[in-house]
Amino acid sequence: MGEKMEPQRKPTLYEYLEALSEGVTGEILNRQLHAQSRPSTRHAHAASRIDRSIGRGYGDSSNGPGGWWILAEPEVHFVRDIEVAVPDLAGWRRQRMPYLPEGHRIEVVPDWVSEILSPSTTSRDREIKMPLYAYYGVRYAWLIDLVKHTLEVYRLDVDSWVGNGCFADVEPVVAPPFEAVSLDLGAFWPPPGLVTV
Repeated sequence: MGEKMEPQRKPTLYEYLEALSEGVTGEILNRQLHAQSRPSTRHAHAASRIDRSIGRGYGDSSNGPGGWWILAEPEVHFVRDIEVAVPDLAGWRRQRMPYLPEGHRIEVVPDWVSEILSPSTTSRDREIKMPLYAYYGVRYAWLIDLVKHTLEVYRLDVDSWVGNGCFADVEPVVAPPFEAVSLDLGAFWPPPGLVTV
């Protein structure tokens, strides 16, 4: 008689996420795997400009109060390996997360997230990720629209987002939770010639 075969275990969603090819970002949102290719040049330009604007004052304590970790595309585990988001940018007050964790999983809920909207991500960012961020208690969220040239600022009130302003085009902006720095929105938008989103 042959040996009894053990049924093969089905991979977890996180194992599928880890197996995604290089250059593909995976998230598990509401227990569904979402994958997308690396951001466009335009998207990366905006993210790096925001990171520089905020990170110098809040992450590096240069011309600002410091006291934050500001990270690009961190892997945030609201529930380890079950509910996993990768915001374009996220920030943590150092009093809540004194040290950066080892490895790539961050299991402390961010204090702030920023998503850069594009035609391929707008629906997911607004309809799936924003409610998820509210559910897990992210205090502030920014949505940056590269087509409309707008910055939408939200703060969490109990379990719902409340708008703190929508800023357009090239206005200098002071926005929570980073009121100590003035943001030049015009620097966020891509220079002429970068037309892909």
